[in-house]
Amino acid sequence: MPKHAEKRVLPYQPEQIFDLVADVGRYPEFLPWCAAARVRTQTASELVADLTIGFGPFRESFTSRVSLERPGTITVQYEKGPFRYLRNVWSFSPDPQGCLVEFFVDFEFSSRILQMAIGVVFTEATRLMVSAFIKRARDVYGPPQGATMMGAPMPDSKPAL
Repeated sequence: MPKHAEKRVLPYQPEQIFDLVADVGRYPEFLPWCAAARVRTQTASELVADLTIGFGPFRESFTSRVSLERPGTITVQYEKGPFRYLRNVWSFSPDPQGCLVEFFVDFEFSSRILQMAIGVVFTEATRLMVSAFIKRARDVYGPPQGATMMGAPMPDSKPAL
């Protein structure tokens, strides 16, 4: 059961990072392994989306219900697809250097073959995903003003194995 928790301080406002993560329809533009995204329904507090992930010979689609508690929390609830379960939470809070981002993901595929395949690349995949959001913030909002901490892990930032 791959699990990952990470904290980062980014030199942007919580609302800005919230907006990037909540913009699920644009994930294929910048997220590695996100082959397609379709937002089925969306309100100010919730969206339902279908995502297709692809890595190696595998390509799987799933549906999630995403709770949007602006600007502090985004919670992903798995609805259907190849997982036994999927838990994903993002939280955003003000920090003297910008925004403290806390990210947590825990999932298990229903298929043992998929589970074994992702297990091999899971740590690298989560690093690439977090890096992709950091790069996206730079691309959308421009380079941070006078900040040197862009995307630097916090001292207690460790993957949860």
